[in-house]
Amino acid sequence: MNLNSLTDIQLLRESLDIECKLALGEDGRGALPRDFWPTYSAFANTEGGVVLLGLREKHGTFVLEGIQDVAKVRKELFDGLNNRQKVSANLLNDHAVKEFVIDGKTLLAVKIPRATRTQRPVFLSTNPLDGHTYRRSNDGDRRVPDVEVKRMLAEQVEDSRDDRILQGYDFDDMSMETFRAYRQVFANREPAHPWNALDDIEFLKQLGGWRKDRHTGESGLTLAGLLMFGWMRTLQEALPNYMLDYQEQVEAGADRRWIDRLTLDGKWSGNLYDFYRKVYLKLTADLKVPFALEKGERKDETPVHVALREALANVLVHADYSDRASVLVVKRPDMFVFRNPGLMRVPPEIAIRGGEHDCRNRTLHKMFRLVGVGEQAGSGIPKIYGGWAGQHWRPPALYEKREPFEQTLMELRMVDLMPEAVLEGLRQRFGDRLDAVSREGRLVLAAAASEQTVTHARVIELTGLHAGEATRLLRGLVRDDMLEAHNHGRGAVYCLPGAGLPRPEEVFGASSEHLAESSEHLTRRSEHLPVHSEHLAAPGVSDGGQLSNENQRDSNGRLISPHLDAPMVDDLEALSTSHLHELIQAADRARTMGKLPRDEMESILLALCKDQYVTRSCLADLVQRDANALRQQYLSRLVAAERLKLAFPTAPTHHRQAYRTR
Repeated sequence: MNLNSLTDIQLLRESLDIECKLALGEDGRGALPRDFWPTYSAFANTEGGVVLLGLREKHGTFVLEGIQDVAKVRKELFDGLNNRQKVSANLLNDHAVKEFVIDGKTLLAVKIPRATRTQRPVFLSTNPLDGHTYRRSNDGDRRVPDVEVKRMLAEQVEDSRDDRILQGYDFDDMSMETFRAYRQVFANREPAHPWNALDDIEFLKQLGGWRKDRHTGESGLTLAGLLMFGWMRTLQEALPNYMLDYQEQVEAGADRRWIDRLTLDGKWSGNLYDFYRKVYLKLTADLKVPFALEKGERKDETPVHVALREALANVLVHADYSDRASVLVVKRPDMFVFRNPGLMRVPPEIAIRGGEHDCRNRTLHKMFRLVGVGEQAGSGIPKIYGGWAGQHWRPPALYEKREPFEQTLMELRMVDLMPEAVLEGLRQRFGDRLDAVSREGRLVLAAAASEQTVTHARVIELTGLHAGEATRLLRGLVRDDMLEAHNHGRGAVYCLPGAGLPRPEEVFGASSEHLAESSEHLTRRSEHLPVHSEHLAAPGVSDGGQLSNENQRDSNGRLISPHLDAPMVDDLEALSTSHLHELIQAADRARTMGKLPRDEMESILLALCKDQYVTRSCLADLVQRDANALRQQYLSRLVAAERLKLAFPTAPTHHRQAYRTR
């Protein structure tokens, strides 16, 4: 961190979570604020962040206040960190707390790292279950429910979650057909291995599927043994939340949700080894295998085969099978998605680089590795990234989600990052200057040309650069007039110069420019939606202001603007009766239910925004929710996950922002 101006703070905000606190104290000379500690716990239990002391933030603008007695504040900070009655762990050293002087005012920047698995939960006071364990969400520090605190505690003390002995379970709870198939594959790979001569129980012991506790004398089937070879019924007795799901979809958001599915339906064993064998064949069924020789023999696998095998094994051995989410694998013509319950034990950016390994189910990992599935410790995810990079496809996206439940996702998209047509357009635009740009820079420019805008997070995803390197790359492209920046902080977007991104005032008229969004003014309309044609008023504007003269309406009553690439629902009363009824029917569950699971509400919003933009106020009316809460809880997250597209990328929080499903 090098902070020399408020501009530097804005740039830092693009790559890190930042919290500003005054730290004035009663005498105005400086004191550590009480609300520092919940933020410390929250940052430590999520992705880390920076607390800037001596700075006020209001409506996105920073105001310098400064700290007069910096030594006092620093002492209070470290006294608290080293007091176990105050906080459970000290994650900081002197290098994590730095002084900066901006315009004559002294600030303290406290950089809080993400706590390791063995340090979490980081909690205040002496009991993690008394409501003083926090985590970071989009809108602040939130208390962690006790059930999730208990899961953190279990992760902390259990290096491997799958080696515990299951009382009352034995060989009868295993599918011997699966077990025999596994032994056959093992013998084929290692025909001279001494384990091939062992009987079944001894072989299972060598795998770790059967274990004896030397302290208690107890012996029996381990959780890993049951997961790998068990029957669905016994698996769900031991793990009530156990669920496996594979779906092959025609396209995103298709009316028919899948064309092929494998799940726990009683038609097969339901264990992990059979799931792996069946799903891997489905994932690779359509892959083209170019002719290649290796040691004089035809090689029937490509790096893409290897990447898919590693991704499938990875999702199975890292899953937290006690959690609520299912293991989910999705195949689409344009991408593959792998989801497992539970967060990563190693931060995603470290896992991508490789070398560090902390597998949740180490015995399962060993079992798969012995039959040629899964790489050595810490090398599997780099192999996935390498396989995708070899095809010049968009880099895999590996990320965590904490709501509505903890889960880890990997998305493998088969999208060419630098199509020749896009590169040719960039050459015509920038000439010889393009040759001087690094490969990472060309990737960013190609993405900006193809996707209209890029963000700091998107640059990291595309290039694999660290946050600071991504910031420097963007600043360099802006300095060289190859990109232009809009907005500040985490809402910053970048586009090619003169890209002509649509602006609200171009679509809705100049008056909309002055109607800035705020939580005080943005409330859901209380009247009920019209559902009969006689109640429909003449076409108008739902949020006030005049439409641009360029605009028209289609047969459904949606706004058509030359500045937009799809029609927009901006006024429900302007819609045709049939289209309004379609939207109301799609939103029916949200309108009639007080609370919905997050996944279901997101699916409803995505359905409403399919093939059209819908303004925030219209979405709020359709699902009968407060518009501001809808943006904070759902819309912003879907935009960040690239599942919704903004009509006005340069004005992400504008009160007349509209959304379209990607």
